Amino acid sequence: MLEATSAVSLLGMAASIVLVLGAAYWFTRYVVGQGSGALGPLSGSAGIKVHGQLVLGRDQKLLLTQVGERWFLLGVTAAGISMLAEFTAEEAASWQSGPEAPEASPSFREAVKQIMEQKRRR
Repeated sequence: MLEATSAVSLLGMAASIVLVLGAAYWFTRYVVGQGSGALGPLSGSAGIKVHGQLVLGRDQKLLLTQVGERWFLLGVTAAGISMLAEFTAEEAASWQSGPEAPEASPSFREAVKQIMEQKRRR
């Protein structure tokens, strides 16, 4: 009787691990690959586009946004959003490069392999 309970518990644990790994694979494959950054600008509502972002720290980032012909550099923190600079369309065109080739997001297998290699180096 005790062996049957242990076998059922072990089977349940194995099923849970497979479910978590499957969800992680799905997340990296479909959800992460849909974002902004190297994959292109995000389209927002009301003609607002986010053309780039730079993460500075926990809950802190810079956003380059476009609203119509106006461009804004925004500072985003947990406390709020601040406009740091405003650019005209001509200014933005002078420093904005052409569209870069999108980098493929790593597969789940590649991401795990990179993490394991980093752990081995330490």
